[in-house]
Amino acid sequence: MLKSAQKEKDPEGRMPLAEHLRELRNRLVKSLLAIVVTTIVAAFFYKDIIQFFTDPILSAVGCDYSFAELAKTTGDSQCARIVQNGLLSPFTLALTVSLSSGVALAAPVWLYQLWAFVAPGLHRNEKKYSLGFVAAGFPLFVLGAYFAYWSLPKMASVMLEFSIIGSDNQLPLDDLLQLIMRMIIVFGLSFELPLLLVMLNFGGVLSGEKMAGWWRAMIMGITLFAAIATPSTDPISMLALAGPIWVLYFGATAIAVLNDRRRARRDAEGPADDEASDLDLTPERVGEVEAVAASRTLPEQATSERVNGYDDVT
Repeated sequence: MLKSAQKEKDPEGRMPLAEHLRELRNRLVKSLLAIVVTTIVAAFFYKDIIQFFTDPILSAVGCDYSFAELAKTTGDSQCARIVQNGLLSPFTLALTVSLSSGVALAAPVWLYQLWAFVAPGLHRNEKKYSLGFVAAGFPLFVLGAYFAYWSLPKMASVMLEFSIIGSDNQLPLDDLLQLIMRMIIVFGLSFELPLLLVMLNFGGVLSGEKMAGWWRAMIMGITLFAAIATPSTDPISMLALAGPIWVLYFGATAIAVLNDRRRARRDAEGPADDEASDLDLTPERVGEVEAVAASRTLPEQATSERVNGYDDVT
């Protein structure tokens, strides 16, 4: 039997401030619990996670090509070795890798909790669009992270060419992992640019016509970013990063143009069922309104001539 004090939920998601704070606390607790569980699981495999991110770089520039195999370099070729400095460095690195992996693995849980907290205050079409943005944003970020993971060995080999011949280049493991994570985040966010433009278009801030007019500047800017992010001497690496972002930008422009046409048709048909109609807030002159009302209530005089000093009304 349900408690009599339990109230039905408002269909529009309205609730008192105390209820909002209580729900926010519950969502945060669930998110933190998911992060703690995934962090504990990742702690058992943190060495495998480190090996997954560092092996491609060591295969390109390492004196040791992997953690399991030993290979010797010959001639004047440059190589690098991974080192750890300090007694506490392995322990702090294990905590950092485990926590970062836990936050990433628990992303579906805390993203859903965020969505569940915000969704009740959204209209039906806003819920649909926000779900679409989340569903498209995660694959785009993963795609950008993959390109970062693919380009890092080539970037490392180019950077190592600046070393003095015969010197032993030592790579602190914590610094190397920070560089890898930074590159993954930068590449992942760069692939979110088209999604950001689509969100601005759906919000009415940016039109598809403007996006189409910016194509020259966007191509130049994307190419410049790819040249900086992948400092390799061959143009293939640069085009491998810039090409997908070009395609995504033109795809976002096409979506924005189609959305503008759809919005124009919707405005012609009228608002949706869950949207308020536009109000005419144009002010009117009070004197004119009263004069028109008075002219409608009083009968018109048949003639302006007076009979015995009186008009025809009296």
